This record gives sequence, structure tokens and C-alpha cells, in this order.
Amino acid sequence: MAESMCLRMDRSELPSELRDTYEVYELPDGLGYAWLDEAQFLALPRTSRTALVRAQYRWGREQVPSVKAWGSLLGGRHREQADGFRFVWWPSLLGGIEQQTLTDYVEQGRRPSRHDEVPEHCWASARYLLPGARRLAGKFATGSGPNCFGTVMAAVGVAGAESVWMQREPFEHWLAESARPGGRETDPGTVMVWRSRDGMVQHTAVTIGSGWAVHKPSQGWFDPVKVLSIGGVKSSARTVGHRLQRYTVDIR
Repeated sequence: MAESMCLRMDRSELPSELRDTYEVYELPDGLGYAWLDEAQFLALPRTSRTALVRAQYRWGREQVPSVKAWGSLLGGRHREQADGFRFVWWPSLLGGIEQQTLTDYVEQGRRPSRHDEVPEHCWASARYLLPGARRLAGKFATGSGPNCFGTVMAAVGVAGAESVWMQREPFEHWLAESARPGGRETDPGTVMVWRSRDGMVQHTAVTIGSGWAVHKPSQGWFDPVKVLSIGGVKSSARTVGHRLQRYTVDIR
């Protein structure tokens, strides 16, 4: 029944913001994929709604929170949606609590940017090599797409790089032209690059000195440009099989 009422879509048709919000990445082969709007969902028998919500939770889809966690804010509006233990966010549930819900989503399980803790002398010493770093720190993009590669390039002064989904090839070209191998994490202007076993660049950050670094954790709209300790950045970027290389920004 659910299949007859659903709207099927190719994953490539999804807006970037929906793809990132619901983490529609690398779904297993053979897994059914469909979108229901709120009216279609609520028109299903409760047994079907329950099966759908449980399946989404089992497959790790985002935004299938517990009923108990949101009971004080939502009252009982969400309890009858499915099995009484998990529910799905719909626009009708968000009315009047948008800011609180969004804040919870952005903050939960994610490291906060610590740009307000960076001493003034650190920003001042980094200004020559990283003229865009302070302007970007703590800022959200207008949507999904802008990523770690463009963030590092923009921090070093490449105009507009922070606003696009920067691909590997232009980043590698910029790195070859604008930096030299090696560098110390304690100095400003050291580009930290994580590569997978095949040599492909997977993530990047740039140091601003005094034990701090700037990076954007993902291309998602929910991740601002963050300032973290060097250890915090390494922990955030740690992935089995990835190795860290260092380069020094070379201003000619």
C-alpha cells in the first residue's frame, strides 16, 4: 500500500539540502527509495506508518527522533504518528518551535566552533597568510555545497571560494600552485590534507597558529566554518585508512 501512494525519485533529483539533512548517502543496493509527503503518510494505516518509521530508524535515516525526547515541547501531537516510540518531523509539528528544533539539530553531536576563544594576537599574526580566515570563522553558508576545500582556499584569500562546492581537481591545482610540502601545525598557514589510500584528497584544514585551525566539517548547510584546536580538527577528520599530509602556504 505504501508503494502505491509514494512518489519515487532518483537520488540525483533531490535538492542538496534534503540530501544532507536526511543523510541520503550511499544507500545499500536494492533498498527501496521513495518520498511521501505529510498527507500521504498520514493517510496510511497506523501499522504501515509504524513499519515505515521503524525501517527509517533501522537504516539510520536522520530526523526519526524519540517521542519521549520531544514530549515536553510537542505534547502528545507526535505520539499517535506511528508506534509511540519514534516519529518523523513534518511541517505541521514545527509550527512555533522552528528555532528551538533547528538549534537542537545543528548542535546535537557536533563540535561547536571555538573562534571566540582565539586570542587577538593569533588572528593578527595569521592575517598576512590567511586574510579571509577571521571573516569566515563561525559563519554558515546559505545552503548545502560549500565545503572544506573552498573554505581553506577562501581563508588564504581566493575570492568566492567559500560559496561553491569546490571539487578535488581545482583544490589540488591550487595546492600545487600556492603551497609547498611540509609545515608545522603550531604555525599559521599550514594546510592539513587528509588523503585516502588511493591518494585522493578527502578533507582539509588550515592552521592559524597557537594550536588552532579552521575547517568546514562537511558540505552540509548545518556545518559552519569552525575553529577548533588542532586536536579537535584531527579528531573530527579521523577516518580509518586516511593519512595526514602537511603543506605550507607560499605567498609569492
